[in-house]
Amino acid sequence: MKNTSILTLLLMASLFFTSCFEDRDDNPITTTQINDFVYRAMHSFYVYRDYVPNLMENKALDPDYIGYLNSFSQPEALFESLIHDRETVDRFSWITDDYIALEQQFDGISTTTGMEFGLRRYTDDSDDIYGYVRYILPNTSAENENMERGDLFYAVNGTPLTVSNWRTLLGQNSFTLNLATYNDNGTTPTDDDSIDTTTETALLTKTSYTKNPVFKTEILTVENDKVGYLMYNGFTSNFNDQLNDAFATFQSNGVQHLVLDLRYNPGGSVNSASLLGSMVTGQFGNQVFSKLMYNNLQQSNNAIYTFSTDVNSLNLETVYVLTTSRTASASEMVINSLKPYINVIQIGTNTTGKSQASVTLYDSPNFGRTGANPSHTYALQPLVAISVNKLNDEVDSDGLIPDILFTEAIGNLGVLGNENEPLLAVALSHIGDNNKTYIDYNYKNIKDIGDSNDLLPMSNEMYIDNE
Repeated sequence: MKNTSILTLLLMASLFFTSCFEDRDDNPITTTQINDFVYRAMHSFYVYRDYVPNLMENKALDPDYIGYLNSFSQPEALFESLIHDRETVDRFSWITDDYIALEQQFDGISTTTGMEFGLRRYTDDSDDIYGYVRYILPNTSAENENMERGDLFYAVNGTPLTVSNWRTLLGQNSFTLNLATYNDNGTTPTDDDSIDTTTETALLTKTSYTKNPVFKTEILTVENDKVGYLMYNGFTSNFNDQLNDAFATFQSNGVQHLVLDLRYNPGGSVNSASLLGSMVTGQFGNQVFSKLMYNNLQQSNNAIYTFSTDVNSLNLETVYVLTTSRTASASEMVINSLKPYINVIQIGTNTTGKSQASVTLYDSPNFGRTGANPSHTYALQPLVAISVNKLNDEVDSDGLIPDILFTEAIGNLGVLGNENEPLLAVALSHIGDNNKTYIDYNYKNIKDIGDSNDLLPMSNEMYIDNE
């Protein structure tokens, strides 16, 4: 590709285009130039490029390439036109006009009220929804308002939540949450349960916050055996040491079993995922943990992640993993990659179903962070590789199916890390009695339609660390 000639033409052509962006140095850059970056990056790296005609034929070599770029008034429009089957195949690639905020999120920094929540419809076909609190981050506005796991809410500033308005209402920097209560109508099955409104409110304000994904660790005892419990809520590279420290504590206390709680973990760093797998095991040093397979143009980037020998490990032959429909990407990678080696007992519901990895692409000569064009802050986060395990198995788009199906009941979420919390209790019972059967009373299993992670740009991503 004659990229140098093309870019020269673009710079000359930019004099004739009025649509432009102001950069941080007050030097204008045209939409055409940004569109050129978007196209070249997608053509080179997009894992589904062979399914997109405009990427297969390499428009950059077309005499009317500039006209093609100018047919899109915004970089977002061009990017979206290059996505393969947005509804069913690629639900996760995206573009941002602020990679500074993106990089902060990779470091676990974002703005939050401290309320991590899920959202559900009242009925299967309802546009009206309600929210439930999954957990509260310490030292935040939500904690100051004494909110806790299991709290319910139905409106913001008096406006009832719907499928179409919740992002706007809950995305505000400050708002009043209208609370509700759960009514089981005195019966165990959930078919007749209801969400009842109240007059109680909570005033929540977002602040900048760094989330430690190692949210909770406990050491429990089951029939004289030590059981480690870890709730891990995101694969964030700059917290790898804290993750390793948690396993050091498990080691020093003689933990014999592990319950890995990934029920709300949307994913993150591929490298952190391989480290977690190494901490669970330890007896497979330098063997294949996972493989990343790129498109035909990037075969030289195909990568093998191996089990690390430089972490605290438990040398387990069985691990219990708690999952929900919001368990995604790097979380699924850990489960899928451990299965060829040890017994992975999955408890909960189907995971999201995402085995693709993404990477941040910048407007630079090699699409890396160094040398990024200072004239704008656009970056791409497209799917660039498929993750498979040692046996070349990838995660099905319908998600990983649990060995023990058990759904979270909104009216009985329990206390995370407590031996009586329903999902954890199932795992502990299985450790104590492998023949035990379980009754899932949550017959009204309405799938979550969104959660607090969806307000962040990197929701449900498995990304390759830029090095």
